[in-house]
Amino acid sequence: MISEEVFLLHTNSKSDSYAAAGVDVTAGYQVVDRIKPLVKSTYIDGVLGSIGDFGGQFAPNLTGMTRPILVSGTDGVGTKLKIAFLLDKHDTVGIDCVAMCVNDIICCGAKPQFFLDYIACGKNIPSRIEQIVTGIADGCRQSGCALIGGETAEMPGFYPIDEYDLAGFTVGIVDEPERIDGSKLAAGDVLIGLASSGVHSNGYSLVRKTLNISETFYQHSDELGCTLGEALLVPTRIYVRAIQALVASGADVHAISHITGGGFYENVPRMMRPGLTARIDVSPFPLPRIFDIIRKTGDIPVRDMYNTFNMGIGMMIAVPAADADKAIAALQAAGEQAYLIGSVAAGDAGVEVQL
Repeated sequence: MISEEVFLLHTNSKSDSYAAAGVDVTAGYQVVDRIKPLVKSTYIDGVLGSIGDFGGQFAPNLTGMTRPILVSGTDGVGTKLKIAFLLDKHDTVGIDCVAMCVNDIICCGAKPQFFLDYIACGKNIPSRIEQIVTGIADGCRQSGCALIGGETAEMPGFYPIDEYDLAGFTVGIVDEPERIDGSKLAAGDVLIGLASSGVHSNGYSLVRKTLNISETFYQHSDELGCTLGEALLVPTRIYVRAIQALVASGADVHAISHITGGGFYENVPRMMRPGLTARIDVSPFPLPRIFDIIRKTGDIPVRDMYNTFNMGIGMMIAVPAADADKAIAALQAAGEQAYLIGSVAAGDAGVEVQL
């Protein structure tokens, strides 16, 4: 990104030859002017420097910490972007990008500090980049972290003119004694699931293969309360503030899993220690209608659905049985739909799902 001062210095910066090759540097300067207020809206204590410095700078508050641990995460939005291209709606995929990163690091108990984005496109269209960054800034504000840098790469001939890719990177911090690493997980712990907002950002290759993109994609569905395209573009829920509220409640959080690609069968075992298995009952939580539509349309086995999608649960948390009520109350007070969906038992399966 380019600072206001640098932007003014570069008002005479242009290359007709480079523009003829498909890269318009002046469009980049227009983008900077458009996104400056968006970026600044995410600033929190600790941000140093300004938009456009060669490196994003951040001074974390380490007061009271005994051994600060940095936790990093990086991810993208994947082929969900194809839905954004079809609907020509680009102001929510940035939320997805932030969510996929910050939801990962909060599983360790880390508070997100800052975020950086990477946008690669076939053509730099300033109004579209502004829409993308609008979503990124929204996601950063939701998770309480600052957008301190990024890159927009115009790559003609590599990406189609109307397409782009989007990825991000975040760094968080947690004091070592408060780190959530699964070491306290034990048989008898209960599992709490937090409702997802929909498909989130995983499994879209199967979604696009299953659901033919036809006129019905753009037509209102009484079953969904919106069009199919709109349902598929609902942004990923960000759970950072809810997990922070849970920890602040005093509930003893033993382990957390972000339910992303691979669904229950891939992600839940990641929170288990050797010799422990999660036993999950899917009946306590509602199945969002979008998943039923995908399954029925594609005649997809139920187990495959739970091995691909979040199926209505975006985050899973393990706490001692004695803390279950306290934990659920804290999560609900933070605005989440929380369900008691299983327990931890002895075993080597990693996860057993009662379908």
